[in-house]
Amino acid sequence: MNDHFNFDARRIPEIILVEDDDGDAKAIRRAFHKARIANPIRRVVDGVEALELLRGQNGPCPECFLLLIDINMPRMNGLELLREIRKDKSLKPAIAFILSTSRDDDDMAAAYDANVAGYIFKDTVAKDFFHLISTIDHFWRVVEIPVILPSR
Repeated sequence: MNDHFNFDARRIPEIILVEDDDGDAKAIRRAFHKARIANPIRRVVDGVEALELLRGQNGPCPECFLLLIDINMPRMNGLELLREIRKDKSLKPAIAFILSTSRDDDDMAAAYDANVAGYIFKDTVAKDFFHLISTIDHFWRVVEIPVILPSR
């Protein structure tokens, strides 16, 4: 289990894509490739798998990462995942974006209450997905991304 975060601008963050839809996951990967963004992308299909990855239960967790989370997923949805992340002292500083088809005001409010960096509608980005990915790429180039350090 990890105790704290450190910041290291030299690290390239791994993208953790929390997405149950194969088509959406492929479109996101294609957009990253088209934008020539070489960050590694690791996909999990729901919040349960995401927490297992982030907590190192199924192998090592990436040291530096950015989360792209869908809301509507089986077992544990994106909002439940965000709440669990924010309750966990070692994961609380994680940077997360929501990518969702939901335009529900309650979903958006819940996501921002859980301190997401942004809430992005999938149907809007489908028209200009390349621009979205480029914007996210710019985001992590100008902000400090947390690096998880092992427990001491």
